[in-house]
Amino acid sequence: MSAYASAEARQAQKYYRTSRFSLKQRDSLFGYLFVSPMLVGFVLTVLAPLVMVFYYSFQARNMLTQTWSFVGLDNYAKLLGGDVIFSQVLGNTLVFTAGLVPLNIILALVLAVLLHKLIHGSTLFRVLFFAPVVTSAAAWAIVWRFVLQGENGTLNSILATVGIDGPNWLRDPNWAMFSVIFTRVLKNVGLNMIILLAALQSIPREYEEAAQVDGATVWARFTNITIPLLGPTLLLTTILTVVGSLKVFDHIILMTNSGPANATMVLVNYVYFQAFRVFDTGYASALAVILFVLALVATIAQWQLRKRFIYNEV
Repeated sequence: MSAYASAEARQAQKYYRTSRFSLKQRDSLFGYLFVSPMLVGFVLTVLAPLVMVFYYSFQARNMLTQTWSFVGLDNYAKLLGGDVIFSQVLGNTLVFTAGLVPLNIILALVLAVLLHKLIHGSTLFRVLFFAPVVTSAAAWAIVWRFVLQGENGTLNSILATVGIDGPNWLRDPNWAMFSVIFTRVLKNVGLNMIILLAALQSIPREYEEAAQVDGATVWARFTNITIPLLGPTLLLTTILTVVGSLKVFDHIILMTNSGPANATMVLVNYVYFQAFRVFDTGYASALAVILFVLALVATIAQWQLRKRFIYNEV
């Protein structure tokens, strides 16, 4: 009887092991099935095009004539030494990013602090500042193009009433880039404002109250308590804003069409120009690779700053 029970126990144990292994297999299969649509979509829409861009960058391809030939590093040699416009475009890109990012972050932080201190009407002001974020980028750019026209523009008409002769904001090379940066900041500052406002509301009030009891001024509390505690959130908003600034296309096209005299031609617009105006997709791919490298370097640099200044890692 005991031998029979022992055999039955071994049979049950063997069945249990087999059943448990089959269950693990089924779980793995279901897991792969659930992630497969996203994985296939990532491969088809992100990974494969990225690989093809790198592959095309070593070719001379004409999208109009459908001809191509392998040229090695000639496209990169051209943009680094033979394309006089590229240096201007790269400079415009750096100016656009260097102007947009600090202005966006500083304005978003100021608005977030003011709304955090505001007792009445804060919901209304949040909606007003966030409304441009959900507004169509095309509609926003077209409206501002009419506002910033020459003497017939809304802004210059208002300035004329007080005796100020405003410039042609979008056709003057000295003002076009500033106009594009300013209107783009107004378009997206609400998003960073909401993120920073949420971070401010999560800071315990005990820190500021303790510093106030110790006699710290408002500025000292802000710089020594609020800003350090906002460090991770400020880093997040900065990364998002930097990467977003390198991808701005429709706003510039609709407002200035990359003019005047290429004064607002940034790298992503130059990629479009080479690919769909000159039809040189090989050279456009090389430019796209440079744009990818710039975004990657900016992200890595900010990530290193995160480790150094936020988590005190060397």
